[in-house]
Amino acid sequence: MSTPAAPLARPRLFSLAWPLFIELLLGIAVGMVGTLLAARVSDAAGAAFALANHVSATLFILFRIIGAGVSVVVTQSLGGGRRDQAQALSRAALGASSWIGGVAGGAALVGAGPLLRLMNAPAEVLPLALPFLMALAPALLLDAWNASMASVMRAHLRTRDTLAVLVTMQLVQLALAIPLMGWLGLPGFALALVLSRALALGLHLWLWRARLDIHPAWGDWWRLPRRELAAVLHIGLPGAAENIAYRLAFMVSVAVAGQLGATALATHSYASQLMYFVLLFGLATGFAAEIVVGHMIGAGQLHAAHRLVRRALARGLVVSVAVATAAALAAPWLLRLFTADPAIIAAGTTLMWLTVILEPGRTFNLVVINALRAAGDARYPVMVGAGSMLIVLAGGSWLLGQVMGLGLVGLWIAYAADEWIRGLLMWRRWATHGWVPHARGVHRRLRAG
Repeated sequence: MSTPAAPLARPRLFSLAWPLFIELLLGIAVGMVGTLLAARVSDAAGAAFALANHVSATLFILFRIIGAGVSVVVTQSLGGGRRDQAQALSRAALGASSWIGGVAGGAALVGAGPLLRLMNAPAEVLPLALPFLMALAPALLLDAWNASMASVMRAHLRTRDTLAVLVTMQLVQLALAIPLMGWLGLPGFALALVLSRALALGLHLWLWRARLDIHPAWGDWWRLPRRELAAVLHIGLPGAAENIAYRLAFMVSVAVAGQLGATALATHSYASQLMYFVLLFGLATGFAAEIVVGHMIGAGQLHAAHRLVRRALARGLVVSVAVATAAALAAPWLLRLFTADPAIIAAGTTLMWLTVILEPGRTFNLVVINALRAAGDARYPVMVGAGSMLIVLAGGSWLLGQVMGLGLVGLWIAYAADEWIRGLLMWRRWATHGWVPHARGVHRRLRAG
């Protein structure tokens, strides 16, 4: 049995959260710039951009099978001083990412038409969204590799290095997207995305060698080692199932918006872009909490992990309400960045005020679910949350938005109800220490090697 190395110094939540926040902010900002550029062509082009991105984001959730799992098990191994195990897990993630990225890219390329029709793409939107989604296919494979490699970097507490890669990647993407979209339209944005992701892959490979002393062999890019992947899948499969269930339920709501027409779909797209900015702090806090809790669980520091999650949740709730309120107040001016249509601006402003109610519930999910996963309690969130996603999010969107005729307001009510129901259930699990037996099991396995 290998001699355990000394664990890394205990990570601090804020020092991890702020690079993650900037990372996420830049990613959303680039997506917003793309939406703005598409919306300048027409509201139909803006809706096509959003619809194709919804589909690609759904396919991207497949990467959570590996990304969520490898992040947790590597942090646990490092917290327990098992760097040899962490390196083996990191290399195993590459091969799995190749297979999953290939499947997702193939689905986008071959199944673009059926997937968009399944989303009830309006007749004026479909011809614009179809070539754009097909052009995104190569980027999905590159994103699979980059997502896994960035997860490994963050688990090693190298969040500033991953931030540097992302800043470089996004700047290159923007520099290329503006001229390429003027030349090729929406597929030009996809081409810029592919080229920037290829650059990021090269930078991640260099950082793995220089910072982590991980040197992938050619076989690591396609091999699927059973032992390492079993540990990753134990966490990653439930995490991915939860994300897939949410994304599918959310896609039902987008399909309802599509049936309301291109104007409603454009309004949904623009309000969603603003809502993504609001949730960034909670999302960054959740990711940072996952990393810190994983290290603490590996080191057997369960009481410290419990205190950290309570503190992170309290801060997240205060900030989420403040940011959501500020966004709602500024919504009439922010929405004018996308459109001059007064009906879209008025409807979008109403949705942003509903977001003030929605966001605290979402913060419970973003922080506590990641903490449960890091503690090894990965199955509870999907087992409990799937029912709410199916009945409240998907069913509620259809019932309130379409059957009862509330339109987009009905969708936002369903979003808020789902987030609050799941969030309170997750907090009950954490507060009653239902995760503790799983955390103790993880620590015992690490000590046993």
